[in-house]
Amino acid sequence: MRLAVGFVGLVLLALAGTAMAAPTDVPQPPPARPKLGLVLSGGGARGLAHVGVLKVLERERIPVDLIAGTSMGSIIGGLYASGMTSAELERELLQINWGRVFAARVERQQLSQRRKEEDFEFSAALELGLRDGELRAPQGTLSSRGLEALLRRLTLPVRMVQEFDKLPIPFRAVATNMEDGQQVVVGNGDLALAMRSSMSVPGVFAPIEWNERILGDGGLVNNLPVDIARRMGAEQLIAVNVGTPLSARSSLGSMVGLTGQMINILTEQNVQRSLASLWNEDILITPNLGKLTSADFERGRDFITQGEAAAEALLPRLRELALPEAEYKRWRKAHLSHNPAAPSLEAVAFEGSDNTNPERFKAQLESQAGQNFDPARAERDTRKLASTGDYVRVDYHVEQRAEGDTLVFLMEDKPWGPNYFRVGLDLSTDFAGESSFNLRLSHNRHWLTDHGTEWRNQLSVGQTPRFYSELYHPLIQKLGTSEDWFVSAWTELERRQINIYEPESGKGLARLARVSGQLGFDLGQPWGRIGEVRLGLTHQRWRITPKLLTVDVGDQLNQTWSETGVRLKTVIDQLDFANFPQRGYRLVAEAISGLQSGTNTRRQHFSRFELQGTAAGSIGAHTLNLHARLLQANQPTDSTQGPYTLGGFQQLSGYQQGQLFGNTLAFGRATYYLRLREAPVLTRGFFIGGSLEAGNAWDQRRDASFKDLRYAASAFIGADTGFGPLYLALGHAPRGGTTVYLFIGRP
Repeated sequence: MRLAVGFVGLVLLALAGTAMAAPTDVPQPPPARPKLGLVLSGGGARGLAHVGVLKVLERERIPVDLIAGTSMGSIIGGLYASGMTSAELERELLQINWGRVFAARVERQQLSQRRKEEDFEFSAALELGLRDGELRAPQGTLSSRGLEALLRRLTLPVRMVQEFDKLPIPFRAVATNMEDGQQVVVGNGDLALAMRSSMSVPGVFAPIEWNERILGDGGLVNNLPVDIARRMGAEQLIAVNVGTPLSARSSLGSMVGLTGQMINILTEQNVQRSLASLWNEDILITPNLGKLTSADFERGRDFITQGEAAAEALLPRLRELALPEAEYKRWRKAHLSHNPAAPSLEAVAFEGSDNTNPERFKAQLESQAGQNFDPARAERDTRKLASTGDYVRVDYHVEQRAEGDTLVFLMEDKPWGPNYFRVGLDLSTDFAGESSFNLRLSHNRHWLTDHGTEWRNQLSVGQTPRFYSELYHPLIQKLGTSEDWFVSAWTELERRQINIYEPESGKGLARLARVSGQLGFDLGQPWGRIGEVRLGLTHQRWRITPKLLTVDVGDQLNQTWSETGVRLKTVIDQLDFANFPQRGYRLVAEAISGLQSGTNTRRQHFSRFELQGTAAGSIGAHTLNLHARLLQANQPTDSTQGPYTLGGFQQLSGYQQGQLFGNTLAFGRATYYLRLREAPVLTRGFFIGGSLEAGNAWDQRRDASFKDLRYAASAFIGADTGFGPLYLALGHAPRGGTTVYLFIGRP
């Protein structure tokens, strides 16, 4: 018995020893990996450096469990959270033409002729509005339409995800409630719209209205949202700060500079609070971006390189967070997005507009019910809708409705419409005693009816007073491109000064004042984005009064003249810009025929034909612009309607304006200009260049001869400003003279 008990005791002791040894012999699970949060700051183009940081994190197999971002940091962070890789982000962002993404309006070639034609009289850069009796201006200097379309396309794989915790990586975007100044943390809804709301830099992009709140840039309240990442459950952070440093004193001499500095101060203050809240184990990455600014989007490669360099400088600390290769591959695979099949559209709908009738354009859109949804088509359709010039935003999304998958276009009316105003100046001098000044104002009232009826008015005050008014009415409410017809009734009143010169010497012979009134009625058809054709009746009355005479001009000036005719006019316009075009072409052909008479002159037949064309092409910043005009008038010899004239800057530079005249005119010009990199506020850019010109005018077509051509040249520096083209030029003609020109407006 004792032996048995002893044996049992020995067994129990052995088992106990084994049990005690177990903890040292059995492998233990590794300590739990801390939940890693990534915090990305705002900073405009400087935020592209975040992509470089992400490239290093992926290369070093460092998983990101959640992301919080502000402004550009929300865009990079949101796209990464949606399942994109750093390589995909880099590829997409580097191929973007940022100038087009932020363009204030759709490319000019894509506009209707209705929207294009006014560009030759007024700059499209400045547009004001009258609404509710109040004069209003745009809320931003740049358009976010292109950015929204880009975000919409890149987030298509997660378009059905409404809770941002259910994205491949949980995500939060930070915005500012512009009504009370409070922080708004967006964690659900439309991902593309959330990212765009966070990036609404005051004065640059218009704020977004979402869920009955006006959301502006999150950088105003929390540009480095460390606290948001902690609230999401982060136990350790990688924070990337690319915020814009304060500007130097030299940049504070303008309203734009002071406004930018004010925003930078507000941003920097909240960034410092966020930096002070970082823990010892957190990792702060601050790329050395030097003089790279928040507007240098075209230098994306440099930003990404600097982001990589900043992350690589902290590799010893970052590698402590790395996973083994096999484990990281599993993690990465689980956090990639999966592109769902394109839905079949059951309907197309429009929302958001109170001032317009977008249903009118429904048949012209590429996206139609019964098709599979195609984002490329939808994106082109947003540009089509935006080309009307009535919306500050045009966005799209696909949602489930009672009728099935519906493509919804969301339009936001311009808050300064539907009465639009543009201002122009004509200010010129040749430094030889000839100068002029005109202040011009344009008014457009859009959508007087659901058909799209418009009322256009133009008023000039100064040396050449002028009033023009047109009522334009589309005949078909819902249309396709080939079915659109319109009627137009218009009138014009003008008082113009006419100088008559001795053609050879340029000596002044007479100064006359021509007062005229004209009425017209047209039936026409737009040719989509190409141009339009008009056929109509026109009636004009005029009288010429001598102001200064050194020669006898007969008794024709003592009469009131009139003419009535049928006019056919065709315009094809595909220039990218009305002033200093860099590519495209424009062709205008006009013919008019009818009867003409004076108070004491019998009625006689007349006809006029005008043809002019422009073509521009560029290689880089270098542009060649070719222009030609052919004009022919067959009218009574005693008619005071006036012949065609040549002379003045780029119309045979060096000759007096209107020095050469006749009923037949031929003219050609080749102009070269180089666009400089500097583009001051309210200008598209500076240009330097020169022109070679040839042409002449003859009394009769049979007198025209190439051997009679006169030649001229010019050299200039110019700018495309918010008030029109600006030129400082020198013109020379061997048979004319040398003249210096300075003017704003059309030459």
